[in-house]
Amino acid sequence: MAYSAKPSAANNDTVDVDIPITRADVLHQCDIMEDVAIAYGFNNLKKTFPGKTGTIAKPLPINKLSDIIRLESAMAGWSEVMPLILCSHDENFAWLNRKDDGTTAVRLANPKTAEYQVVRTSLLPGVLKTIRENKSHSLPIKVFEVSDVGFKDESLERKSRNERHFCAAWCGKTSGFEVVHGLLDRVMAMLRVPLSSRDSKEGGYWIEEVTGESTSHNAFEFILINIDETYFPGRAVGIHFRDKKSGNAKVIGTFGV
Repeated sequence: MAYSAKPSAANNDTVDVDIPITRADVLHQCDIMEDVAIAYGFNNLKKTFPGKTGTIAKPLPINKLSDIIRLESAMAGWSEVMPLILCSHDENFAWLNRKDDGTTAVRLANPKTAEYQVVRTSLLPGVLKTIRENKSHSLPIKVFEVSDVGFKDESLERKSRNERHFCAAWCGKTSGFEVVHGLLDRVMAMLRVPLSSRDSKEGGYWIEEVTGESTSHNAFEFILINIDETYFPGRAVGIHFRDKKSGNAKVIGTFGV
């Protein structure tokens, strides 16, 4: 197998292994252990039963939170969709009235088609495309998605980061603002975030109209689509959240009407 092994001078319990350049398939310590097992013979290994009972691993907090939001949204009568994470540049920016400053979206160097040019920075393009492909179905259409989006981040080694977002869309003969707002209230109640006011110093959330062009990418994105006169964004309101401990307020989402 072309290895060169010798006892480690620093630790008597380890072995230093030199990998020749001809073994390009060896990428990790587990590859060396696999070769040792092959040389020794898999059938010669003693069969033993694990000392501990197999259990289900503890979920990551972000995944557990996502599952809770999925469950509550589904129980409220909304259908979950799972679009692709890649989309075209126009779908991610121009069609949402957002400008590309070159420092936000991760671009593919060799996209196979024009539909897969960038990693999405918003869940809205996929949700809107889902509604477009299912507009022949009976109304109203209520869909949501809880998934990751990607952003450029020069401070990290991989130069990008993922964020978990939640997006919901309503398509009907009326605006349905009260329906999407009801879903927001349900999600916030489930997360134990109380309804507050702008002037209140207590923790909570409130909504107010967005003035001017917004370039922020928020974790909560709600959109309402009028079937007779489809447009986005027109008028919008931001979902504001105030942290009770620090007292700081920030926009965590938007409604588009």
